[in-house]
Amino acid sequence: MTSLDMTFVRRQFPAFAVPGLADKAFFENAGGSYACAPVIDRLTRFYRERKVQPYAPYAAATAGGAEMDEARARLAAYMGIGTHELSFGPSTTANTYVLAQAFRRALLPGEAIVVTDQDHEANSGPWRRLGEEGVEIREWKIDPATGHLDPERLNPLLADGRVRLVCFPHCSNVVAEINPVAEIVAMAHEAGAMTCVDGVSYAPHGLPDVDALGTDIYLFSAYKVFGPHQGIMAIREGLGMHLPNQGHWFNGETLYKRFTPGGPDHAQIAASAGIADYFDALHDHHFGAEPDARKRGVRVHDLMRAQEVAVCQPLLDYLNDRNDLRLIGPADAARRAPTVAVDLGRAAEPVSVALAARGINCWAGDFFAVRPLTAMGVDLEKGVLRLSMVHYTSAEDVARLIAALDEVL
Repeated sequence: MTSLDMTFVRRQFPAFAVPGLADKAFFENAGGSYACAPVIDRLTRFYRERKVQPYAPYAAATAGGAEMDEARARLAAYMGIGTHELSFGPSTTANTYVLAQAFRRALLPGEAIVVTDQDHEANSGPWRRLGEEGVEIREWKIDPATGHLDPERLNPLLADGRVRLVCFPHCSNVVAEINPVAEIVAMAHEAGAMTCVDGVSYAPHGLPDVDALGTDIYLFSAYKVFGPHQGIMAIREGLGMHLPNQGHWFNGETLYKRFTPGGPDHAQIAASAGIADYFDALHDHHFGAEPDARKRGVRVHDLMRAQEVAVCQPLLDYLNDRNDLRLIGPADAARRAPTVAVDLGRAAEPVSVALAARGINCWAGDFFAVRPLTAMGVDLEKGVLRLSMVHYTSAEDVARLIAALDEVL
């Protein structure tokens, strides 16, 4: 089986059987996807049976700790990193802030950080604030017409060898063009800089092979990858052990605790193993058993992406053919994530309200992407309409959306 079995997929998401949701087409996935059944089941079980301090020498505590360890190990295996190189935090924004504090202490006078104006504020604001403390912040700017982040524009920022960190998105949550991460990482490393990649808008479309990308840090949010509200951070051992410890001093020798200042959310970490459960089920249903998690991850990624490209292209074609709006980002679904932002030239919120009345659940606004929208000349008061899909979005959902847009626009 080489194409996605949508009947099987939708059975794994209880939301599709819930009255009030089952009859709606859901296009707000970039704000948070539906949780898959294994995550919900694990979270419920933890609260019912294991909501005690984990790792203590009695059954409930031992089981709880084992589930937390399982989540870290299985997700790390999917991403091609060591188990100790994956850590959890309350959100990607919080994880980035903690990282920025570590770099604040590690950077030497005269060293610089590169940020972009394509990012969600989570991977921009914490780094930019270091400029208030004397760190030089250099901005890698997008093309204001297209939102494209051109790697050639990075070269001059790296030329003097003083950049120590390059922060950029795998793809933007409004532009959605998939950036050539491995190429950019190689450029940064050649110039003596490390890289921090915001994968929040990419990971829902297939967990990345972090080792293949080569990046030093990769961040994403579990609640956008069919899981609970946790931020997940991959940080390679060499960098993670070099940066100053941000956790309790006595945890300083444990990599996955060094950037978690507060106590972790035990139940949600344990429930995150359900993401791996779902991806395993998806793989085995379509391809059969495979012991190598990294290989499973590649196959599941490609399966999901093929479905997304197929269902997204008709929407892009429809929007691109209209002359009364501006499609943000590429018109080719293969070059982008299926997160489609549209500048209507008028207030977008009333349009999302009108779509909701027609059974299309989506939203409008700036989506914390104030910098890229401003750079592209979008009126923030009017905002953009955002229509975001994942692999469980069906062709029928998209056809229904297009028909509704025809009425509303």
